[in-house]
This record gives sequence, C-alpha cells and structure tokens, in this order.
Amino acid sequence: MTIERPRRAGPYANAPRLPLAEPSVARSPVDLRALVSGAWLELEIGPGPKAGFLVERVAAAPEAAIVGLEIRRKWAQVGDEKLAKLGAATRARVFCEDARLALSRLEPSGSVKRVFLHFPDPWWKKRHHKRLVMGDVFLAEVARLLEPGGELYVQTDVEERATLYAEHVGAHPAFEPAGDDEGSPRMLENPYGARSPREHRAIADGLPVHRLRWRRRA
Repeated sequence: MTIERPRRAGPYANAPRLPLAEPSVARSPVDLRALVSGAWLELEIGPGPKAGFLVERVAAAPEAAIVGLEIRRKWAQVGDEKLAKLGAATRARVFCEDARLALSRLEPSGSVKRVFLHFPDPWWKKRHHKRLVMGDVFLAEVARLLEPGGELYVQTDVEERATLYAEHVGAHPAFEPAGDDEGSPRMLENPYGARSPREHRAIADGLPVHRLRWRRRA
C-alpha cells in the first residue's frame, strides 16, 4: 500500500493574483481602477525578479498608478512586497499572471496611458515562436486597453528582435510610430526616468539597447 504524503505549499504559494468575481469564474473581468489608484494607469508586462523598473517608475512618476503582470510566482511576490515596503502599495502592484491570458480580463477599455515591455521573448528557436509575448492577441488587447494617444514602449538588446517588433507592430492598424524621427518607432533614449535591471546592465556593459515606441491611434 502506498501512502501519499501531503504536498507542502511552496514559499511563494501566496503570490498575489488578480481577483476573481467568483471562485468558479476564472475569466471574470478585473477593474484596474480597483487595484491601484492614481491620476493615470500604466502597465508593465514582466517586471522580472526585482521589479526594478516599477520601483524607479513610482519615484519618477508619483501620480501614476501602475500594475505589473509577472508570470513567475517568486518574482511577483518579491516585487509586490518591495513596492509595499516603499510605501507604494496603493498605487503600484505586481500580480502573478500570464499576460497573454490576463490582459483580456482587464477593464475598462481605453483606460491605460502606457504599456511597457522590457527585453521580452528570450526564446530563439523557431519552434518557440508561438511562445512570443508580442503576438497578435497581445497587440489586440494592448490596443483595446490603451487610451487614444496612449503609448506602447518596448526595449530589447537584440537587433533581430527589434526589427521583428517594428515590423509586427507597424503592420497593426491601431498603432502609429512615435519614435525620435517621423515615421519611425525607434528612440535613442529612455524618456521615462526609470530603467529595468537589464537595461542598467546593458548600459554598464556598453551593449546597445533598441528602444521602440508607438501611440494608439484615435
């Protein structure tokens, strides 16, 4: 007879999740304005292990309300606790969610001023392309959530990825390039007063950072 031992809950089993209207309704809508408070809403997809960009952004934009969606439990919990320790819990949170699934739950449409995506998609083989964050569904949901004139800002340290994103977003009718030069999404500098840990590292190592920005068409 085999006796099954009870499974121990992991140290990050209580990582913050988006609320459910009812336990049985996994796809229930979530009002972003009920999660954080501020003069405007921003989203970061994949804050990473230290939520470094969010930490710097709450200091650089004290009126912004910011939500981070992080797929890894540990990183979500650590980032959320770090923001709370800084006294920013009412206007900045990190939730353990897969953005590709969670974005469709967020409401209201046209309520987000900026969406940030820093150094995404670390998969190189062709068979992994279906895992890319920057897919059609992602862009459709970002377009739905952004207010007219709202910004999608993407950074990568891989030229191939930058070219791929420029082509993919550029082909979407909801977005127009908003870079340094007319007709281009490319930017030389980061204008948001906050950097992700990877951006800090790339700059310290002398590596190029490819920055791209688009605006939501009216």
